[in-house]
Amino acid sequence: MPLSVSELRSRGAAFRDLHNGPEPFVIPNPWNAGTALILAGLGFPALATTSAGLAVTLGVPDGAGLLDRDMVLANAREIVAATPLPVSADLESGFAGTPEGVAETIRAAADAGLVGGSVEDATGRPGDPVRPLAEAVDRVAAAVGAARGLPFPFTVTARAENFLYGRPDLDDTIRRLRAYEEAGADVLYAPGLPSAEAVRAVCTSVGRPVNVLAGSGQPTLDVAALAACGVRRISLGSTLSRAALGGFVRAAREVLDHGTFGFVEEAPAYADVNRWMRRPPVPRIPDTDARE
Repeated sequence: MPLSVSELRSRGAAFRDLHNGPEPFVIPNPWNAGTALILAGLGFPALATTSAGLAVTLGVPDGAGLLDRDMVLANAREIVAATPLPVSADLESGFAGTPEGVAETIRAAADAGLVGGSVEDATGRPGDPVRPLAEAVDRVAAAVGAARGLPFPFTVTARAENFLYGRPDLDDTIRRLRAYEEAGADVLYAPGLPSAEAVRAVCTSVGRPVNVLAGSGQPTLDVAALAACGVRRISLGSTLSRAALGGFVRAAREVLDHGTFGFVEEAPAYADVNRWMRRPPVPRIPDTDARE
């Protein structure tokens, strides 16, 4: 059942306000309804989707252009429906070749119950991985324009992808993030920053909340260290899904290589897993507004 406008307003406002709290918050990335339930039960305040986690679930490589908008938003709908938490999505490069297409993706994300989404400046072209700045700015502006036209707060995160694609140019990354801020982005994000100094430089160079990918380039920085750099939001990206895969592979290798089953001692009890999957009631807020 689709969320009402009132529910979307509540979730959207809660997500927006998290970025202005006294401390940075960690936003973990479930890859299906079950992992969303577990993370919500542990007490996280918001969730974000992961393209890499979804790709593994579907048995395809991430970053190969094999996930389309319909697949990503279908996954997002399952995660949104699982808990009362606000959910933001990895919308990659907007699944569109034009700014108008990016705007349509934002509206489709809102229809899926999302209250936030990230748009990156990657092209998907191996020989030319990052868009020219003017083109990228137009796409961010289109996303922001679509978000502002919604009847609830929708947080747009603009991503500068230099460090993920072999372009470790901090000055250009900051230039891009400043331009995305000017275009109206609510949150700024440069995954792969290599050090605390780089994170601090980004945070002090812009006026909007900064998201940092935990463990990417600076794996020793914990929440307190990132807070000291000025970070407002910390995402986990594909790390939880990869950690789960690591446990799966270790268990399988133990059986195959040693013929033992020691991994069972660390596996959650069947009853516990079933208990985690009991969905809490999602409050239904009466909606007096008709969706346009």
